[in-house]
Amino acid sequence: MSDDIQVKATSRSVLGKGASRRLRRENLVPGILYGADEDPQPINLKHNEVIKHLENDQFYSNLLMVSVDGKEAVRTVLRDVQRHPYKQQILHLDFQRVVAGAELTLTVALSFLNEDTCYGVKTEGGMITHNESEVAIACLPRNIPDNIEIDMAELKIGDSVHLSDLKLPEGVRLTDLDEADDTTDRAVASVIMSRKTLEEEDAEAEEAAAAAADSEEAGESGEAAASDESDQEKKD
Repeated sequence: MSDDIQVKATSRSVLGKGASRRLRRENLVPGILYGADEDPQPINLKHNEVIKHLENDQFYSNLLMVSVDGKEAVRTVLRDVQRHPYKQQILHLDFQRVVAGAELTLTVALSFLNEDTCYGVKTEGGMITHNESEVAIACLPRNIPDNIEIDMAELKIGDSVHLSDLKLPEGVRLTDLDEADDTTDRAVASVIMSRKTLEEEDAEAEEAAAAAADSEEAGESGEAAASDESDQEKKD
């Protein structure tokens, strides 16, 4: 786990949709800080700083040290990001305070390693599909991983990586995986035939079928010729 990310905020006293719109026009992002049996605290964050934070994948899963009005930072995790449907604008952020020693749930990114050297890709001409880009975990704050790595090097066409195949750091568990229920063990990545490979196989199958048809036709022609020759001999 990397160092906690520092986030600066200011307290917000004016609430409501109208106030939030005015804040956004001033390039501020309204947010809320809640949890740990304390009252929710409305806050503001600078939009340009928020954009930079959100470019960092670790911002979504690491502990965030949120300092309000320059006071002592509080350990939090990001719970929600509201974005404008088509503008590059962040509308609202939710931060949950973290309680030391209490398990929390969050999502972490999956990091796929050795995709370029994957056997099914490099040797068999297949392609990798990602069914999931992140997974939900539960752990203590000190055990939050930056990501969960998946080594794709040895996978062949037809192979898949399931939730149960993931190598989890100590103290981390998957909240979506129920070991007593096989249906929860979904695939997060697979190696499949590429379109090019399928087209090549189809072309080979068509060529084989055409060759077989030509051979059969040639055989029938030969038999017909032999029959005609036999008939002619009988007449002579």
